[in-house]
Amino acid sequence: MLARTILASYSKLLAGVALAFLAVALAGCDDKVAEKSAPTRPVLVATAHYEPETPARSFVGTIKPRIEADMGFRVPGKVARRLVEVGQTVEVGTPLATLDEVDLKLQAEQAVAEFTAATGVVAQAVAAENRAKELKVKGWTTDAALDSAKAAADEARARLNRAERSVDLTKNSLSYATLAADARGVVTATLIEPGQVVAAGQTAIRVARFAEKEAVVAIPETLVERAKTGSASVTLWSEPNKKYAAKLREISPSADPATRTYLAKFSLPEAGDSVELGMTATLTLCDKKTARVARLPLSALYDAGDKPSFYVVDDAGDISLKPVTIKAYESNDVVITGGVEEGAKVVALGVQKLDPSQKVRVVSSLSF
Repeated sequence: MLARTILASYSKLLAGVALAFLAVALAGCDDKVAEKSAPTRPVLVATAHYEPETPARSFVGTIKPRIEADMGFRVPGKVARRLVEVGQTVEVGTPLATLDEVDLKLQAEQAVAEFTAATGVVAQAVAAENRAKELKVKGWTTDAALDSAKAAADEARARLNRAERSVDLTKNSLSYATLAADARGVVTATLIEPGQVVAAGQTAIRVARFAEKEAVVAIPETLVERAKTGSASVTLWSEPNKKYAAKLREISPSADPATRTYLAKFSLPEAGDSVELGMTATLTLCDKKTARVARLPLSALYDAGDKPSFYVVDDAGDISLKPVTIKAYESNDVVITGGVEEGAKVVALGVQKLDPSQKVRVVSSLSF
């Protein structure tokens, strides 16, 4: 009887253990089934990028000097030598070209001779005036004779003064026979050759000054106001990663009859020697006062009636609903001013079927 009781108890114990193992096995199967029944959902995303509401506009321009002087001789003559070539850098006082000085030297010698003669005439006229005064005091001459002597002396003094000025002018003319640079710059054109006879003021050498450089661009009439009130920057094609601040210096008052654009000149105060004349540049115009917005697909917007939102995906595949501030609606996009961070990944399609507790997987395309 005791043995039968022990055997019954042992049978019940084995049955309980078996039921426990069966329950654990069934639970594991349920978990695996649950995992298989809720796979990770693939989603397409759009990246939030904030930029000025009014997009920047770019134009191709050319680097030019602010001052490019056409230099010429101040006196006429025959060119003796041209001392510079195109592209040569010149400093203040660098000789550019010279004239034949033979005629100018003869003129200078003639002026000196006239000055010497005028000096002798003045001495004689002054002596005659003094004698006339002495004779008038003694009563041996008339007032008319004294006046005549005074007039002759005054005329002689005037002629001496004129001869002295003539000497100075001929000396200056002789110094003008050498054409020199009056500022640091680069020679952009040579319009004379030795042996050529030039007139006074005729363009001989063209020099572009290094003092200030500017970007010259053609602006369409729709952006003239932005060019006047907005901010500008310049990048060189040779240095695309470096920006130079630009400031509008001059804009044409009338449009070009062929292109209907306005020629604008933007000064570049930060441009150094690395900015060469003639380089191609890109001028970018932006509005100074404009809100920064992000454009995202209209299909990414989730609106359950309380507030428009976006589903944002993190690196782990979790999604969260972020309320956003909408600026405007466009045909295919929605413009927002905030709510999601720069660079956030926003679910672009199927947002109405998403669950915040659901895991997602970012894919580049959806294939069915």
